[in-house]
Amino acid sequence: MSTSSADHPILPPRRPRLSVDELIRAKNAKPIRSLADLEALSADIFESDEELEEFLAFTYAERRRDVA
Repeated sequence: MSTSSADHPILPPRRPRLSVDELIRAKNAKPIRSLADLEALSADIFESDEELEEFLAFTYAERRRDVA
């Protein structure tokens, strides 16, 4: 019995797992220290208040999806 490449798909190389601290340093992330910081950040991510509200509603629903 021979094996073919279809039996063993080619996977991309594994990236090393980084700790949260390493990821934060790599992204040069800074803590959010105020509501104004958060508001400024959300303005860069969401194009409108409606888009932000949709994201928040989706996140809320997903967090409670399997809770009975």
